[in-house]
Amino acid sequence: VQLVESGGGLVQAGGSLRLSCSASGDIGSIDAFGWFRLAPGREREGVAALYVGTGGANTHYADSVKGRFTISLSNSGNTVYLQMNSLSPADTGIYYCAAVRLWPGITWSDPGDYDYWGQGTQVTVS
Repeated sequence: VQLVESGGGLVQAGGSLRLSCSASGDIGSIDAFGWFRLAPGREREGVAALYVGTGGANTHYADSVKGRFTISLSNSGNTVYLQMNSLSPADTGIYYCAAVRLWPGITWSDPGDYDYWGQGTQVTVS
């Protein structure tokens, strides 16, 4: 599975951005997608996750982004979006898309539980 992020950039506080993650390869083997961010001086943290396996989709969000960020999947099933609204400088960082093959038993916000990663896209909020 290959993941490629896009959509990062520079935005003013209070603004919005939509990140995209294009997935290719054996997408059918993926149970869930996640978005993580790496801010200067901090560890990589989980921002949002979307379970897409059997039983219906469900989402998870970090408390810091609830009500502002939305993770979603395209109808084609090969693009994951992260809509980010009401951005603040605290949201600045490199945003990574990730995917996991087997969802049961993982911690959605633990980067060590994910199998595939994109290269990241920079988001800067001034």
